[in-house]
Amino acid sequence: MKDIFIIGSKGIPAQYGGYETFVDELVTRQVNEGIKYHVACMTFNKETKNYNYNGAECQEISIPNIGGAKAILYDLKALNWSLDQIKKDNLRNGVVYILACRIGPFIHSYIPPFHTYGFQVWVNQDGHEWMRAKWSKPVRKYWKVSESGMVKNADLLVCDSKNIEKYIHETYSSYNPNTTFIAYGADIVRSMLTSDDKKVKKWYQDHNVKQNNYFLIVGRFVPENNYETMIKEFMSSDVDKDLVIITNVEHNKFYEELKEKTRFDTDKRIKFVGTVYDKDLLKYIRENAYGYIHGHSVGGTNPSLLEALADTKLNLLYGVGFNKEVGEDGALYWSRTPGFLKNLLEKVNGLKVNQIKNLGKKAQQRVVEEYSWKKIVNKYENRFLEK
Repeated sequence: MKDIFIIGSKGIPAQYGGYETFVDELVTRQVNEGIKYHVACMTFNKETKNYNYNGAECQEISIPNIGGAKAILYDLKALNWSLDQIKKDNLRNGVVYILACRIGPFIHSYIPPFHTYGFQVWVNQDGHEWMRAKWSKPVRKYWKVSESGMVKNADLLVCDSKNIEKYIHETYSSYNPNTTFIAYGADIVRSMLTSDDKKVKKWYQDHNVKQNNYFLIVGRFVPENNYETMIKEFMSSDVDKDLVIITNVEHNKFYEELKEKTRFDTDKRIKFVGTVYDKDLLKYIRENAYGYIHGHSVGGTNPSLLEALADTKLNLLYGVGFNKEVGEDGALYWSRTPGFLKNLLEKVNGLKVNQIKNLGKKAQQRVVEEYSWKKIVNKYENRFLEK
């Protein structure tokens, strides 16, 4: 039996973001019975539970809700729990898989004890967290130092993007990092909902949106996702459709600055509709959008991009390496050059049905060939079981 300890997701079953969905899919779709997963789950409750989820041992790790530092504390406590379990059960030759690069300054002290029991320490580098505008300069500096420490000490770096893997080798060549490329996943599955379902009718009525008559944005409400460019360019276009923005919008400093810079509140086409946590409803909304606009500029294989390629026929992606690597010829690309996205929006607004269908087929083919969860889980299982 190969024991795999997974650290860094909030927990399963997934209710949050990409890491949680990844761990859930990995566990739920397990094929090889020679693998035993142990998943550390974050909780703010003092009383913790140990439970089974689709064959995986899940242990809640209790931490105080202390702001940004809570994730670092969780990782460290989860590592301690993993080591205790390994010692208690006298486990041998497994993997401790850490998601994200939060604990670089501390990781070196954990490597020798795990190695004593024959356990390798793997790290999923995720994206460029140190580039995110939401962090202050000191925090961004910490993220960069932490990334360096994780790269230097990990036995293997799992990169979900070829561009991330290239960045690791170029930036940390002196460490001679050991890397492998295994992407994030998605599936081509149609929504179970129809236009007659109550929650579908209610959502479209509540937001005064018509099916196939809106462009869609789905993503975290952060500056590096290029909301300012997308909104400004849409407002300057003569597109006769709405721009529906599904995001965790908060009336914070970024929101107020965005409103001041773009005056989006003066354009009735711009509709911030909050979040949609119902996965099937969100899939239906994607499927029935005229087009999807993706502005993410930081990170590797983005989950919301894969879901868009799987569900939406027409995809307009910000033209950076991460996005081009995923979309290839199944999408169209834009830059931040003033007028570029405006012109592209006006052009695609007049595309024929067959042209949009062909783009949609190519987008789905990308997902089927390179990003299906079946393929991703198979790659992980084969790598875990390598001697």
